[in-house]
Amino acid sequence: MRERILTFIEKNSRIDLKELAVLLGMNEADVANELEVMEKEGIICGYHTLIDWDKVTSERVNALIEVRVTPQRGKGFDSIAERIYKYPEVEATYLISGGYDLLVSLEGKTLKEVSTFVTEKLSTLESVLSTSTHFVLKKYKDHGTILHEKYDDERIIMTP
Repeated sequence: MRERILTFIEKNSRIDLKELAVLLGMNEADVANELEVMEKEGIICGYHTLIDWDKVTSERVNALIEVRVTPQRGKGFDSIAERIYKYPEVEATYLISGGYDLLVSLEGKTLKEVSTFVTEKLSTLESVLSTSTHFVLKKYKDHGTILHEKYDDERIIMTP
């Protein structure tokens, strides 16, 4: 039951409680109680609005930064990850496999602002060995939502 509720609200957190209960074939009160329990248990960590900032006049720069670190004895990667995710510019921090250890998602107003964060704050942390910054040029799909529908080319194909 929990997974079914979570699947629906992950795609649409604004779904009406009554509609959700009907879709699940459950009593509205039971759904409300289950949601409350999952919030208290920390299973539901928050509710977010997905915004396509490219359609707003506000300029924003998103970057994905791969970070190679030295894990700390007895703490592994958790301690350095915590230091990184506490910066307000950081949107998300992930432990990843591959050539780097952490993936940091960052938002800033300009390329320079993001670059300055990486060089002055992130790269100077004691456990950080190296970084690789990738600027997001365009988002096509985010959190399961397609942001830019496929462009249909209406030109006529000419053959010789």
